[in-house]
Amino acid sequence: MQDRLIDLSSDTATLPTPEMRRFMAEAPVGDEQRNEDPTVNLLQEKVADLLGKEAALFLPSSTMSNEIAFKVHTKPGDEVIMEKTSHPIHFEAGGPAFLSGVMIYPVEGERGIFGPEEVEEAIRPDDPHFPRTRLVSLENTHNMGGGSIWPLEKMEAVCAVARKHGLALHLDGARLMNAVVATGIPAARYAAPFDSVCLCLSKGLGAPVGSVLAGSAEFIREARRYKHLFGGAMRQAGIIAAGGVYALDHHVERLAEDHAHARRLAEGLAEIPGIAIRPEEVETNILFFSLTPQARLSVPELIERLRKEGIRMIALGKNRIRAVTHLNISSQDIETTLAVMRKLLR
Repeated sequence: MQDRLIDLSSDTATLPTPEMRRFMAEAPVGDEQRNEDPTVNLLQEKVADLLGKEAALFLPSSTMSNEIAFKVHTKPGDEVIMEKTSHPIHFEAGGPAFLSGVMIYPVEGERGIFGPEEVEEAIRPDDPHFPRTRLVSLENTHNMGGGSIWPLEKMEAVCAVARKHGLALHLDGARLMNAVVATGIPAARYAAPFDSVCLCLSKGLGAPVGSVLAGSAEFIREARRYKHLFGGAMRQAGIIAAGGVYALDHHVERLAEDHAHARRLAEGLAEIPGIAIRPEEVETNILFFSLTPQARLSVPELIERLRKEGIRMIALGKNRIRAVTHLNISSQDIETTLAVMRKLLR
């Protein structure tokens, strides 16, 4: 077993670096609820500028960011269009229904990405028998698509259809900076068509906690009300906001290392008999693979044996395993993981 856990379960496993910890400890703080915390205000200004929006709001999580966006954009009984494997459908505890009273219209996509045709088909007729279509939500990069990146032209075409029908647009950009680093397309360009955008700080960027929701000044004023209502308001929050400030200043370009590690892991796994994976689909820091009959192991058995060897991955579905690289995973960790996989599956 390894001396330390090689945690490939998620990029939420990142730990703050010593430099980040010092920056957080020294951050000036104030009352965030009164807009008097200078570090929270700095973070909000940085993200608003990064995304090309008028204002931004620091929140505990991107789940809360998404749910507040839905609440602001919709009324109970409305419908939200999103791809069927999107995060709010599967991993936000039924929040859209519970918190906003909205329906979800799940559309079929390829690795989380759909086209303007799917939006046109999903929009409800103006008829009292149907819920009102109110919002289109996209996820970039798309988690369950294996960290897939929305092609800019397709994203803009989807948004154009939504605009044509008077719909609001939300971007779940929890891992948006992975797309930015992988493509070289500025974050503001990706964010431009959307009324609201969320950016997670605690995934690949490596901050210990937090998300930022951005949009117009009017949108953020309303979002702040729901921040209080949903229990997300804090006090001297600059200590944790400082992690996000540091991450945006020091941890963005290094995301390219995570992408390279994910590609190396995918290519190495593809060479092991009993594993089915398409390395060419690995665009950022997330990869999925499955086991073939040649493996002679079930997914739960492999997950357990990996854990005993000091490596953590997670199963998503009966025969699907996810691995995610991040700043606490080194190139040596990737080679160690491949060596253990060869040993377990030989």
